[in-house]
Amino acid sequence: MNAWVSILRDHRVVRASALAIFLYGFAGGATSPYQAVIGIRELGLSDNTYAAVAFVASIMHVTLAIVSGYLSDRFQSYRRPLLIVSGFGIVGYAMVWVYPTPLTFIIATIGPLAIFHATNSMLFGNVRAHTDSFDPEEANIANSLMRMMVSLAWVLVPGIVGLILATQDSMMLAYLIAAGAAGLCFIVVLLGIDPDSSEPATVESNGPALLELAKILAPGTVMRILGVALITQVLSVNATVLPLIVTGRANGVAADIGFLVGMVAVIEVVFIFFWAWVVRRIKMTTALLISAGLYLVYLALIAVASAPGHVYAASLIAGFAAAGIISLPISYLLDLIKNRPGLSASLIAVNMFLGAALGALFFAIGTTIGGYGTASVLGGIGGVLGACSLVYLERSGK
Repeated sequence: MNAWVSILRDHRVVRASALAIFLYGFAGGATSPYQAVIGIRELGLSDNTYAAVAFVASIMHVTLAIVSGYLSDRFQSYRRPLLIVSGFGIVGYAMVWVYPTPLTFIIATIGPLAIFHATNSMLFGNVRAHTDSFDPEEANIANSLMRMMVSLAWVLVPGIVGLILATQDSMMLAYLIAAGAAGLCFIVVLLGIDPDSSEPATVESNGPALLELAKILAPGTVMRILGVALITQVLSVNATVLPLIVTGRANGVAADIGFLVGMVAVIEVVFIFFWAWVVRRIKMTTALLISAGLYLVYLALIAVASAPGHVYAASLIAGFAAAGIISLPISYLLDLIKNRPGLSASLIAVNMFLGAALGALFFAIGTTIGGYGTASVLGGIGGVLGACSLVYLERSGK
């Protein structure tokens, strides 16, 4: 624990970035759980229109994360791009609150808010750019701390905002709260992160820079990204099947879903410390394989759950394993492209997109074959296969 405290005490960039990413998570936690309800029920979007908007926004998010990361590396500038993308969060959330119409919601979601979500990967890139001088243990702790702050926001915010919205006739206030969090994020970046050098950036020739960008498409990199995405898709599968299993086969109620999500999030925050300690003693890929294996056990247990208590018990395993699955891949991805912290951090957004897509695929196949339980187990098997592929790639040196 002393190492975690000392990093916060000694490194201003880590303190500021951790607070900024907490506020970024605050904005997401205030709106994401209610976004579909607001878009479909309050603003009148059809299910298909909302799905199309969410898909386009995901594509925009991935594209903008890669482009912004590439430009940040190329011009050695992180603070100014962070100010720009966090500023778009203020604009996007505020415009939905000020003028809540279907068109405003669509424009804000696929435009300003898609840009704002690049804040996540860019903050990781900013920290990665400054941790080159850290020893490996400090760098891993810094990355785990960043991910823990996002998880902490999601532990605290959805429930608090839910209590506030319960007293309102409309859920639109969530967007005002998110706009405030985005504004505070902007202020933290402005005041807490050191200004970029006043000297003109030395721009490299197009050849080397484009070669670095092309590394994302190199076979070895692509295979590793897919392996990580197979691991993280288990979270998407769980997010889909858990409510359906709890309120179906397990005979639970809607309130159980909220309690389970909150309980797992609390466990995650605690055990992120543990996994940061583990990778000091074993290989990252081995730790990922253990996490994926335990999550498969959890998904198999909820697949056969017949009472809410069964799911609660299994969720103790989920929190422990998920702490590794949400934190370890970040450090792994950040090391895939050396000397390009912004571009390597953009892989976090790529992984989120691919993980969600693969999770949807496993859900579709599983429910076609045998139902929600089958989808749950199939997703868990996919996670273990992804971890095994990373172990093989690292041992073979491909």
